[in-house]
Amino acid sequence: MELNFYTLCVIYLVYSFLGWVAETVVATIKGRAFVNRGVASGPFCFVYGTAAVLMAVGFADLRSTPVALFLGCAANATVVEWVTAKLLERMHRRRWWDYSDKKFNLDGYVCLQYSVLWGLLGMASVLWGNVLLLRLCALLPGWLLHIGVWVAMTLAVLDQLGAALAVNRYAASHPRLEQLNLELEKHSDKLRQRLIAHVEKRIQRAYPAIVQPEPTVQKEKALSFGDLVWLFVIGAFLGDVVETLFCRVTAGVWMSRSSLVWGPFSVVWGLALVMAAVLLRGSEERSDRSIFLFGFVMGGAYEYICSAVGELLFGVIFWDYSGFKFNLGGRVNLLYCFFWGIAAVVWIRYGYPLVAKLMTNLKKHILPWMTVVLTVFMAVNMGLSALALARYDARTSGIAPANQLDVFLDEHFDNARMERVYPNAKKTG
Repeated sequence: MELNFYTLCVIYLVYSFLGWVAETVVATIKGRAFVNRGVASGPFCFVYGTAAVLMAVGFADLRSTPVALFLGCAANATVVEWVTAKLLERMHRRRWWDYSDKKFNLDGYVCLQYSVLWGLLGMASVLWGNVLLLRLCALLPGWLLHIGVWVAMTLAVLDQLGAALAVNRYAASHPRLEQLNLELEKHSDKLRQRLIAHVEKRIQRAYPAIVQPEPTVQKEKALSFGDLVWLFVIGAFLGDVVETLFCRVTAGVWMSRSSLVWGPFSVVWGLALVMAAVLLRGSEERSDRSIFLFGFVMGGAYEYICSAVGELLFGVIFWDYSGFKFNLGGRVNLLYCFFWGIAAVVWIRYGYPLVAKLMTNLKKHILPWMTVVLTVFMAVNMGLSALALARYDARTSGIAPANQLDVFLDEHFDNARMERVYPNAKKTG
């Protein structure tokens, strides 16, 4: 059985449960009393499931190279742990864990010894654990697997949403939404309050560091949804322009570097700019060396994951660095990791201040309906691009159209057009 939506959900749930078991056992042994390390109501630590899915998708082709697999898994888990810790601190102004007392730590969020442990555990999951889970999935009737996954994932999503509401006190900061919530849930208010109280108690017991009276970070003005939309579009456009010019200078050809069928937009760059804006604000006091190392590792891991996910979803390889020295599966190479490190320094020192000024000026001229229109356009553009790529993969494999949507895609996004939009994409298999 191969990786697909259902098997990836199984991997996500199983490793979330195993992560909860491991964390609970360790915390219980250290505290000499039972400590439930899960924030959600169920026995899950979903950050482990997220890391496991990314490893399953990204590193299956490294099974024959143990050293590369170890390094990839260690980097992947380190990135997931750092990003999770940073996002939690951004949202709640509290540290959920702190490794500042350990050697070779980064901001207290991650440290070398745990990165090595995650690398070893990741290797075990990719080499043996996932194989076992796929075999078990193959033994189940298809209908039973599908029903079980949908039920389990629905409960997991609801569990995470309930925990997020309790932790963030979202309703308290949005009185209008709270009023609407009360109108719609008059009969379930007691249940909701009990759930919130239950989750809060679990958080206080499992993560006592977050209930300290003083926030761990200085309060900053949060980026709104509209800010993130415009940052995404600006980053996607600038990224496409930069890559197009780079290809012209280095290869002597004008080549489309867009990720979408409409407009010069590179989704990878847009997402990178949004993540950088959310995660790297307030890092101006760091040394250039630490910022460079952060960009080197995080940028390389991000590029690798984007390549692997693109290949899994659409059956095409959007870039191939096999011709470069010191590459990892053709998805990332040492030279471009250096570029990511330099880009991080440039972003912190010069890029973000300029973009922040640009956003401030834009807000004076942008009306709310413009953001709505842009959001709808980009959502439709990305959705249609994904469908066109998936149909392109099926069409080049000789699969006939199965419905009117496939016919529409064949008529408007034939092979010639797709090859013009994605000239550097290679069909897998």
